This record gives sequence, structure tokens and C-alpha cells, in this order.
Amino acid sequence: MIRTGAIGDFIVSLPALEALGTDYLEVWTAGPNMPLVRFAHCVRSIALTGLDVLGIGEPQPSLLEALRRFDSIISWYGTNRPEFRDLVHELRLPFRFHAALPPAGHDMHAVDFYLDQVGRPSGAVPRIHCNVPREDFAVIHPFSGSPKKNWPLEKFRALACRLKRVMPVRWCAGPEDPRLPGAVYIEDLYELGCWLARARLYVGNDSGITHLAAAVGTPVLALFGSTNPCIWGPRGGNVRIARW
Repeated sequence: MIRTGAIGDFIVSLPALEALGTDYLEVWTAGPNMPLVRFAHCVRSIALTGLDVLGIGEPQPSLLEALRRFDSIISWYGTNRPEFRDLVHELRLPFRFHAALPPAGHDMHAVDFYLDQVGRPSGAVPRIHCNVPREDFAVIHPFSGSPKKNWPLEKFRALACRLKRVMPVRWCAGPEDPRLPGAVYIEDLYELGCWLARARLYVGNDSGITHLAAAVGTPVLALFGSTNPCIWGPRGGNVRIARW
């Protein structure tokens, strides 16, 4: 299975990926997402395989040899690259392509969209298991992949002041986020997920880290502005979504 995408896109597709488990399964994905794959026999970085340049230059023999080992290749990569699709067809590689994102106007939740693509029933919840004890602190992640999706930072700070009356508050940020003094930075996403799983509460925007917090079972308050939570909201019994 070849699944590109940002952190949140990858997490909402996890139930579909897991549903396709077989005797031997490899997942090829973006490097940062690799630690989140706990169910495959092998995980590879797309960039290190050379797949991202297939159809542009001369194919690498090692890549073609690797691809020809598979009985089936289900790919969310290459759907919008006709030169890529033409080449894998010419080479008789066993690819089946799926759209990487729900189309505009689509109202099905993203998790169900990916499940429907692979012929599985809807309603699943992305799960990443972290066997850690719950502790008494809250986590706030005030960023996302787009400034348009961010609740104002001063409002997060005001919320933190109120939360501190009840429990300690810790801030979280990623390597590509603006610098935030005192924030916790954990680059490995599975290690970050296990740290989030310890929290009593997580508060954040529509972001990959919010999906990660929900997937590890942390109680989540997800704040949505410009995006549609009916499609992109994190799922889980401990998730609450607010619009701003």
C-alpha cells in the first residue's frame, strides 16, 4: 500500500489500510508518518524508494525489482500524475489507484471515504495503541498546517490560564510550527502520540496532531474554523468538536 499525505490525512486512512492486512504487507508513506504504522510487516519512506521520480526519468532497477515482488499494489499516490500511471501500466505493474482526498462537494467523513474505496463498512475509528498511564495535565497545540485553521493564539493563552486552575498545562508544537517558548517538541510521531496519551485533556485546531491525540485515546477538544468537521473531524468516544 502506498499512502502519501500529511499527518491527519494519513491517520484518517489508517482503518482502510489496516482492513487490507494480508500474509505480507508493506506500507510506503512519507517519512514522518512511518512510526505510526504498527500493523505492517515493513514500512518504507517513499522518498527513499525513488518512487516519487518514477515517470520523470529512467526507472531505478532496484525500485522496479521491489515493485514486481508484489501481487497487488494499492496506491493513493500517482492518481493525479498521468505520466506515472501510464508508465506503471506499460510496465505491467499490479497497481490499483485511489483518490488521495475526498472530492469537492463530498459530504462523507474522510475515514468512511477511504473505507468505501477498499470495500469496507463505514464507522471505524482510527486507533494507535500506546500502553501508558494517564496523568493529570492538559496539552494545548495551537497550530496546524494552515494559519486559516488556527484559533487565535491569544485565545489559547486565555484558555490555558483558566485550565491552570484545574490542572497543569503543557504546550506542544512541531518542527515546522512557529517557535513557542516552553513547548514540548517530539519529532517521532509515535513517541509524541504516547506522550499525548498520558494527558487528561488535549485542545487543538484541525490538525494532524489533533487527529493523533484522538487516535491514541486522549480526551480531545478540537476547534474548527474554516474546515468541515463532518468530513475532517477527529473520531472517538472522547472527542468533542467546537466551531469558532
